[in-house]
Amino acid sequence: MRVGIGLPNGIPGTPGAVIMEWAARAEVEPFTSLGVIDRLAYDAHEPFSSLAAAAAVTERLRLVTMVVIAPLRSTGILASEAVTLDSLSGGRLTLGLAVGARVEDYEAAGVDHRGRGRVFDEQLSQLRDLWESSPGPKAAPELLVGGSSDAAFARVARYADGYVHGGGPPRAFARAAERARIAWEDAGRPLEPALWGQSYFALGEDALEPARAYMRDYYAFTGPFAEKIVEGLLTTPQQVAAQLRGYAEAGCDELVLMPAVADLNQVGRLADVLAGL
Repeated sequence: MRVGIGLPNGIPGTPGAVIMEWAARAEVEPFTSLGVIDRLAYDAHEPFSSLAAAAAVTERLRLVTMVVIAPLRSTGILASEAVTLDSLSGGRLTLGLAVGARVEDYEAAGVDHRGRGRVFDEQLSQLRDLWESSPGPKAAPELLVGGSSDAAFARVARYADGYVHGGGPPRAFARAAERARIAWEDAGRPLEPALWGQSYFALGEDALEPARAYMRDYYAFTGPFAEKIVEGLLTTPQQVAAQLRGYAEAGCDELVLMPAVADLNQVGRLADVLAGL
């Protein structure tokens, strides 16, 4: 199983210079990808811009959206942003898309959240046509679809190259991966879907309090369940190692470990954990 690291683009107050230095440090460590999240009604850096900055200081790492909320953007703009980033990075983009769970992001975009599933279906059906008919670069990025509904897994099988999971323990990923495989087989797709997962980490005693505060704030919309999410934060090398083993055994192709603090030391601390496995 490959292991990526997230950029701190979704952590409030993160300076732009930290995004670039984080990416540069990750480039020389044993990671295989850089991931970003997408929020509009939050103090966060825009995902495509963040990955474009990362692309400028890296050469080998894949650039993955974990995920972009597709219906917040027009399909034409989304297609153009994705294919441009893929071209500028030398074909390194893995485009993870989903509908998102926060109504406030739709309100900030001036987009009606009702019917967002229908809009997303239309976007997915149009994306490759737009890429193929564009006068610009013809290659399309690898496409992943996220979500946990029956409709989400049907989208994976119909439109995507694979599935991206939203986080949780290995057993949750294993259940979702099996649903993705079944939908894939039912649709008559060859081979198997690419399977990506994500988890949050914060290593070191100095990181625990701000990391937990961030997680509570970021997932406050889930109500009391936010504490369950906080409990799942990986805070020790042993927890990181166990999560990696569990996801690997569940058939994950790539697990992206997302930071819960924007301290640059987190890159080296996570790299040290991987080096010790």
